[in-house]
Amino acid sequence: MTLEQLNQLPEAEAETLMRDCCAAEAWVRGMVGARPFSSPEALHGTARALWPSLMESDWLAAFEAHPKIGDIKSLKARYASTEAMASGEQAGASVAPEAVLHRLKEGNDAYYARFGFIFIVCATGKSAEQMLELLEARLPNERAEEIRVAAAEQAKITHIRLDKLL
Repeated sequence: MTLEQLNQLPEAEAETLMRDCCAAEAWVRGMVGARPFSSPEALHGTARALWPSLMESDWLAAFEAHPKIGDIKSLKARYASTEAMASGEQAGASVAPEAVLHRLKEGNDAYYARFGFIFIVCATGKSAEQMLELLEARLPNERAEEIRVAAAEQAKITHIRLDKLL
């Protein structure tokens, strides 16, 4: 798709595409309402400008749209609409040793129990072992700090997905 095509999409179609990049409705509405974008840089600039306006509930909605790291079946079953966007994001987990995948599952369960949302990490380019190391390093965080860290990871993921649109 070209930037011009994105700018000219009907609102509902543009919302669907933006929601595949980040499921925070306030962000989706802001992105669609900001069209037309003059350049890819303007598209990304708008995304960055919207982050500070999001509330915790927006971030939690965005996090909810992600599969658990290492849960490839969940990726395919629950998030079919974002499968094309997310397909390469967990490549490192798809070739991980069974023991690492087991620790990722246990870590994800502990993370969810502690924070109330799934572990969010920009997995692109990371091995399962690296994701596990990040998960374990973030488990001691306080909830407010972890939401901030997860939101920053969500922003990275979103920018990668925006690049995939064009």
